[in-house]
Amino acid sequence: MVTVLHPRDLSGCEHRLALDHSHPDLVRARLDTPEAQRRKDAAAEHRIAVRDMIRGLHSDQDPGTFVEVAADLDHDNRVRATLDACAAGAAWIWNATLPTDRERGRRGHSELLMRKDAGYLPIIVVNHRVSYPTKRGRQGNGVAPSTVTSPVWGWAPSPDPTRNGRNQRRDQLRLAQLTAMLLDLGLSPSTDPEELQAGLIGLDADCIVVYDMAELLAEYDEVFARRMAVADQLVATEPRRIGECRGCPWWPRCEPELVARRDVSLVVGGNQAALLADAGVQTIDELAHYAGPPPDGWPGNIAFDDVVVNAIAWLTDTPLIRRLDDPVVARADVEIDVDMESFGEHGAYMWGTFLTDNTDPSRPVRYRSFVTWEPLPARDEARSFAEFWTWLMTERAHAHAAGKSFAAYCYSQQAENRWLLGSATRFAGDRGVPTRAEVERFIGSDEWVDIYAAVAENFICPNGKGLKKVAPVAGFTWRDAEAGGEASMDWYRQAVGFGGVPVDLTQRERLLEYNEDDVRATKVLREWISDGAKQQVPHKDQILAFRSGAHRAQRLEE
Repeated sequence: MVTVLHPRDLSGCEHRLALDHSHPDLVRARLDTPEAQRRKDAAAEHRIAVRDMIRGLHSDQDPGTFVEVAADLDHDNRVRATLDACAAGAAWIWNATLPTDRERGRRGHSELLMRKDAGYLPIIVVNHRVSYPTKRGRQGNGVAPSTVTSPVWGWAPSPDPTRNGRNQRRDQLRLAQLTAMLLDLGLSPSTDPEELQAGLIGLDADCIVVYDMAELLAEYDEVFARRMAVADQLVATEPRRIGECRGCPWWPRCEPELVARRDVSLVVGGNQAALLADAGVQTIDELAHYAGPPPDGWPGNIAFDDVVVNAIAWLTDTPLIRRLDDPVVARADVEIDVDMESFGEHGAYMWGTFLTDNTDPSRPVRYRSFVTWEPLPARDEARSFAEFWTWLMTERAHAHAAGKSFAAYCYSQQAENRWLLGSATRFAGDRGVPTRAEVERFIGSDEWVDIYAAVAENFICPNGKGLKKVAPVAGFTWRDAEAGGEASMDWYRQAVGFGGVPVDLTQRERLLEYNEDDVRATKVLREWISDGAKQQVPHKDQILAFRSGAHRAQRLEE
């Protein structure tokens, strides 16, 4: 049987690809995980929104301008409907499905085909960002913009100085495969690769990012040949832990094999593992006892000693290692821990807080949340955000007036900062909503403290720096064993009846408890950093003594 590659087969783990194609029955029978299903549902919702937008832009034109291929048709009929629309000269074809090319071994579909000259170019729609606004101060420096965009209502590519493209390999390879298939079908606007372009509509759906395809097609030919050989079992592969292993259905099969051979990729990143292998270091034991210089090409932003420490920590079951003799974290008289809950890209529905006044034992230490239960996006989000901001700034002002120091804490400020700034922008002018400049001043001050950053400065974290990885070392336990960002998405859907599901009020209580535990965990962790970590966590130098033979593979107790 001829192997057929889908665009998703062109990137990612080669071992996964080999397993998928050597066990097709298992792949067909495999059910999506809840996390994978959530991602698929979110992507489908995004595609529907983009379809409706583009169809609306052309609603006043001839009915044949925008043609939608029905999604409920079987594959053969979707192909037939696509080719019929091409033959009729439709300007926009949504949900286009191209004939499977069994001779060359490829298949593909494009959310859009757009007519250009006498042919069609592919435009795909993805549920992640494909460009970012150019940072202020980067324009007008005499360098030509490298990002090319087109408006979503038509095809008018031009250099865009207001954006920086965010290239993702899987998107580019998908566009290359679709372009190659259109060329083979005689449906491309040109047979000259130098003239071919393709487009990408991302999460913001405010433009089409345009790619020139000549270089991408050349790379695609090499990638396709290699991946086809892997799928046909002509290239030997073996497991190696990389980022995508976290959500891979083959991980339960691969992990025991990696653990059995104590593979070095269990404690270092994929690229680092390759460099170590070139230097003859393939197992965790070899890395733990390695005393030479870093391998050639080792990235300068990764301390090689930290990597060795990670290997020793794996062997000795050590969850955390001190970098400093005395761990430090900013403390204040009045402290407020903050945690935000958002629902995808729809908005931030909850701001949870925990206030502690270290100068006044009589003042209650308590959790307080600011929340909207209207399904996002909703105007009531502005009300909950304004109430949170007003309360936070009021507590800050009271502390200052009383001559007390003040600090607010979060865990990994990237998420909180994004929604603080985004909410100030989206709801500008609403009562109680701060200006963006006010938010920028606060999050840029010493009174906004990122405990994630403090953890990175104070510790080496072999198991990762996530709050749910580190806070248990400080003695904190979440009440809900299923608590986590992915699970909270399902809880939120039920809590507000999102997408037509029945409203379940018990899920609101579950979300409030989850948020409260997150802010409590942040508080427990930062207090432990300053008060208990030195006594409970071994120092880096103690761990590195393992290499001298002073310790062997037993748990380090001090």
